[in-house]
Amino acid sequence: MVTPFAASPGTDRVGRSSPGAWLLLRPRPADGAWTPWGRLECWRDDRGDLLAYRFHHLVGAGVCVAESAVSAARGGRFAIDLTGASADEAALFGAGGGGFVMAADVQGEGRRRRASRPSVEVGVAHVGCAEDAAAFVALAAAVDLSVDACRLFSSCRLLRREVSWRGGGGLIRR
Repeated sequence: MVTPFAASPGTDRVGRSSPGAWLLLRPRPADGAWTPWGRLECWRDDRGDLLAYRFHHLVGAGVCVAESAVSAARGGRFAIDLTGASADEAALFGAGGGGFVMAADVQGEGRRRRASRPSVEVGVAHVGCAEDAAAFVALAAAVDLSVDACRLFSSCRLLRREVSWRGGGGLIRR
């Protein structure tokens, strides 16, 4: 996690003005050193019923290649599709060019999330090695984790029973 998922000032949600962010790394083929591959930013929309996301591919210029939203309650489909993209944008993911890059189906917070397993599809033209496929799976996992990380703080039950908030704003140990 690069930027913590914390409520924006005066609200109970992670907002667009201060989104939570994941930095995705992948090994460099030549020496195995970990290098930045992508940055996923996520936040709740103003109404609170959508999980919005923006993905920047950090190889090269750090271009935003996906920005959309899925239902926070029901989940949805995160996708990167460069159909109709410029030649420069299409070349970001290697020799595969444009077209469908990847998609992942994620569950919403309204469903039982104990065993959330997002399904991932990757365009074969964009995978040249196992590390490429692993980077897309890591991106899908980050989107899935963001559903929980961006839950409304007023509805979170993050504190154990032994620790609860006192009316005056302090913590009480039971």
